[in-house]
Amino acid sequence: MAATPSSDPKSKGDDRNVVPTGDGAISFEDKVHVFWKENRQLVLGVCVAVALIIVGKGIWNHLQRQKEQGIEQEYAAATTSEQLRAFAASHEGHTLGAIAELRLADEAYAAGKSADAIAGYGKVIAELEEGPLAARARLGQALAKLQAGQTAEGAADLRTVAGDAGELKAVRVEAMYHLASLASANGDAAEVQKLSEQLMQLDPSSPWVQRTMMLRASLPAPAAPAAEAATPAPPGDASQDQGPKIDLKLPGK
Repeated sequence: MAATPSSDPKSKGDDRNVVPTGDGAISFEDKVHVFWKENRQLVLGVCVAVALIIVGKGIWNHLQRQKEQGIEQEYAAATTSEQLRAFAASHEGHTLGAIAELRLADEAYAAGKSADAIAGYGKVIAELEEGPLAARARLGQALAKLQAGQTAEGAADLRTVAGDAGELKAVRVEAMYHLASLASANGDAAEVQKLSEQLMQLDPSSPWVQRTMMLRASLPAPAAPAAEAATPAPPGDASQDQGPKIDLKLPGK
């Protein structure tokens, strides 16, 4: 009879439960398990912190939207000069506050209160510095200076606005028109002509171009510049004065 094989504690059926340890390496799943065991509290804390940040940001944005809506409603309700003044004072630095200041400055200019208009436009420029509202305020301040009799300063401000390529085109062309109007009042037809040509190049479709052309048409044409020197006549040109003519008498003639 064949000998009965002795029982082996490591039977073939148990091979699937044995973790290979050839070089001491462990599987990725085991590494994750060990990491989770050792750092579970830290990972959970980070996840909670991230969730709180996301939720907090959402709440902050919601509150900011509600605040902006409230400011917009408050601005819409400001229909009188006193209400606009109070709104601008309570929302200094906000865009709508600057718009309220601009409206107040426009009201002062329309009422002939030049000093108030100059100060109001100055507030808008100081608050915004750049952008379409600031450009509009710079133009308004220049016109308010003209209204106040500060002609030289106002004209200088208009030239600055008109010559700034970074300004809005609509503001620049209006500034050029007002410069042309000043030149027309002084009878400077050449300056009006120059400004009208610049306007045509900048924005030929602007209504300010048409007004400038009307100013130009109301003035006499500027005198043509005198020639610096007479052009010499080409050799043999009998049409030019070549000095006294001498008749030669040839013999036998």
